Amino acid sequence: MLNKLNAVNDVKIYSVFDEEFKTFGRVVKGYDFSSSIKFMKERTPIPEKGNFYYPSIPELENDPIYKKVKETLYGDMDIQIGFCNGRNSTYNGFEYHKGSEINIAVTPFCLVLGHIWDIEDNKYYVGKEKVFYVPEGTVIEMYQTTLHLSPCKVNDEGFKDIVILPRGTNTKLDNKVINEDKESVLLLQRNKWVIAHKDREPLIKQGAFPGLIGENKEIKY
Repeated sequence: MLNKLNAVNDVKIYSVFDEEFKTFGRVVKGYDFSSSIKFMKERTPIPEKGNFYYPSIPELENDPIYKKVKETLYGDMDIQIGFCNGRNSTYNGFEYHKGSEINIAVTPFCLVLGHIWDIEDNKYYVGKEKVFYVPEGTVIEMYQTTLHLSPCKVNDEGFKDIVILPRGTNTKLDNKVINEDKESVLLLQRNKWVIAHKDREPLIKQGAFPGLIGENKEIKY
């Protein structure tokens, strides 16, 4: 699959098992997500268009793996387990959180990743990012300094992704306060700072700052 993706795209696509992933995150071992993956495959749909994202799903949080992830990967902090299913194939923008994000690839997909230190005056210029292929069944941790957004599909069916984050992340923000800190402009939801491509209308309409500059590239397969 990786060779095929590189043959049809004009950007280099790496694997999360490559050295290039080390500044963005790590591949996580030692956790059995098989029952969560089974639930995702059997009981969650992929939309005909766009993406579904649900921050917190009771069936996933009732899985015994929840306790182990909470106590070890997050140092006993409160967490949420949800999912993102969809058919996205373009960059669209970037988000980041204060705290790592765990992704479990129920299906294979690609992730477009950047570093927060490459944001300048709330702008990120296309060309500094790297694209990574995540094989089915792979568990990764993305560090809080990693810019990311929706996965990109690598087949016609779309993608399914389990998403673990600190509790409350990506939920409605009750009160947005903009102050002299430039970063305050980027806060869109709880623990969710976003820069969007100007052509990504759904994000712009939500109030995301149009800070992704350059071509809104599409991942082909």
